[in-house]
Amino acid sequence: SPAGMVLSVLVILLLSVLYEAVKMGKAMLLRRALLALPRSLSHEALTEPQEGEHSDPTQGSPSLMAFPISFPRWFWFHVGQTLFHVLQVVLGYMVMLAVMSYNAWIFLGAIAGSTLGYFM
Repeated sequence: SPAGMVLSVLVILLLSVLYEAVKMGKAMLLRRALLALPRSLSHEALTEPQEGEHSDPTQGSPSLMAFPISFPRWFWFHVGQTLFHVLQVVLGYMVMLAVMSYNAWIFLGAIAGSTLGYFM
């Protein structure tokens, strides 16, 4: 039906926009992760807390007492990048699967969504 086709094209367009947004979010997170890395990449600098941080992770909020292991900031940025990458791969494969239906309107929706997502 025509309404179903329009809805399908809009969904693919939005998936393509979301793919581009995730790609940009991943790049911004990479920039923040690089800024969070210590200037010295020695093993001690990567495992020890930075200046101004508490050496005892159990001090402070009670939520930290339940999880006594303290991870450096760059580690959490890396976890975020990993989740963004998984989301980007899933969205990319979904858009590719839709384009492989060989429907011209779906293809144009994917192209328009990528264009619009990159422009935003």
